[in-house]
Amino acid sequence: MALPPRYNVLGVGVSELTLASACELVLAARNSRPLGYVCVTPVHAVSEACADASFRKILNASYLTTPDGMPLVWLAPPGVERVYGPDLMLAACDAGRAVDLRHYFYGGAPGVADALREKLTARFPGLEVAGTFTPPYRPLTPGELAELHANVAHTRPDVIWVGLGTPKQERFMAAHWKTLNAGLLIGVGAAFDFHSGRVRQAPRWMQRCGLEWFFRLCTEPRRLGPRYLKTNPLFLLRVLAQKTGLKKYPMA
Repeated sequence: MALPPRYNVLGVGVSELTLASACELVLAARNSRPLGYVCVTPVHAVSEACADASFRKILNASYLTTPDGMPLVWLAPPGVERVYGPDLMLAACDAGRAVDLRHYFYGGAPGVADALREKLTARFPGLEVAGTFTPPYRPLTPGELAELHANVAHTRPDVIWVGLGTPKQERFMAAHWKTLNAGLLIGVGAAFDFHSGRVRQAPRWMQRCGLEWFFRLCTEPRRLGPRYLKTNPLFLLRVLAQKTGLKKYPMA
């Protein structure tokens, strides 16, 4: 299946997608190994990429880099929709039942991946969850990495959902997608917490209006305050510079 073109947001090539087209490309991972990794990309990730060329290369080398935040949709060509990580996970879990798509959950705090499996298998009868793996907060030791590879090789998932947060999950996927025996790795961050019931999700109207960041800031001000209060204004200034031609942001 042909991959969609990309449009340039501050040097990050964002894939021209709808939720339906992204879900179709995820389902194509059935019995395909390995295809690559999917970066579900909000404003925060684009801002990280502006400051870190190595991270920008990871986003631009992905199988897909989806417009996760509404500002990326507003900057997109006509027809592009938000491809929000939690929504993509639900859509793929639902539609994947028809093709026996096998899922694997990697990430989250202790107990979250197992709670996620319990919630989603109850919500989508027939959903195939091949396994879960909760990594430590530190980098994996060689022994832990070998255990992960052995577990994935044994369970043979088509999709590994990675919930480590940005930019940690993208770096993990870029480093390991070629050696893990799966079709796609998809970084969905807070989707693990949302769908396991650990963290409350923003109302739909706030998501549609691009105010999800404000909801999350209010619920976790100490953790997310430095991220949103710094990166959001910088993002707006950089987009203005790109749109007016004051600064070039090549996709390199």
